[in-house]
Amino acid sequence: MSKLLSEYQKDTFKLKNHLVMAPMTRSRAIGNLPNELMVQYYAQRAGAGLIVTEGTAPAPEGLGYARIPGIFSDAQTEAWRQIAEVVHAQGSRIFMQLMHTGRIAHVHNLPADTRVIGVSDMTAAGQMWTDQEGMLDHSAPEALTTQGVKTVIDEFVKAAENAVKAGFDGIELHNANGYLLEQFLNPNVNNRTDEYGGSVENRSRAVLEIVEKTSAAIGKEKVGIRFSPFGTYNDLQPYDAAEVRRTYEYLATRLNSLGIAYIHISLTPDLDAGTLQIIRRQFSGTIILCNGFTPDTAETALGEGIADLIAFGQPFLANPDLVTRIETGAALNAPDYNTFYTPGEAGYIDYPSLVMADK
Repeated sequence: MSKLLSEYQKDTFKLKNHLVMAPMTRSRAIGNLPNELMVQYYAQRAGAGLIVTEGTAPAPEGLGYARIPGIFSDAQTEAWRQIAEVVHAQGSRIFMQLMHTGRIAHVHNLPADTRVIGVSDMTAAGQMWTDQEGMLDHSAPEALTTQGVKTVIDEFVKAAENAVKAGFDGIELHNANGYLLEQFLNPNVNNRTDEYGGSVENRSRAVLEIVEKTSAAIGKEKVGIRFSPFGTYNDLQPYDAAEVRRTYEYLATRLNSLGIAYIHISLTPDLDAGTLQIIRRQFSGTIILCNGFTPDTAETALGEGIADLIAFGQPFLANPDLVTRIETGAALNAPDYNTFYTPGEAGYIDYPSLVMADK
């Protein structure tokens, strides 16, 4: 009996199976608005018990990449509504991932007169794509003032309210992969001397304030969060391993007391089993593990007890009917890396399903 394909329930969090479609940036939101292509994309993949959307900006300054969607305007909120509806029509739940890119941005990808902001004024190493000039170095960020941090917190709360207004079941805070919220956690980026810098407690303060205020606004059962402990993506430099573990033990403990729905952990090369066990021990809610799973290794992970759910990224990207393929043992389509972030249908809604193949 496949645990992966069976129903899941913990507290009020109930899904038709143990599969989660991981959040994946796809860069199809022309003008930062959801569109009909995106409706088709999510509808095709609604075999998942839970879909977590691509990273969606809670404010104009969070639109660091080309053609990513936002959830800070009335037009964006209304445009997301049809996506929530088509996913719900197939019995799946959908959470919107709120992603503020912070210093991982270029001004070309932001609306006019919008600045790049960060926890500090340290420019991230590396480049990103701009539709205007191709690959360019990240823009230099402007360090947030203390009031600026509080404004960002309020923007996250408003974005969460907009997501629920659009019909979403909840939101996932992107506190991973080197974006703004994780920039607060990392002492190599966070050189602040105010209440949001210094100790583990202070560096965790911004995200916990967002969680607290968002839970009060939309309900704690509608809030999830993503972590990538020991991650170095987007120029996050490693820091003391014991300090990392203290950080995530503190966060897991506080999040457990706040009673949020889940913690979604992106497995990184240096993430050790001990850190996972610390998070599991301190957090009694749902834990989702993601990165590099096959159906077989997913079953094993579910049986070991740390993971409650398993998220699949690229397998869902390339296989709109991934759940059916797992059920039947069918071969999986290979992803086309050249079309991950290009505009248009190719490599987005044209991956073949078994039904298409039968025809």
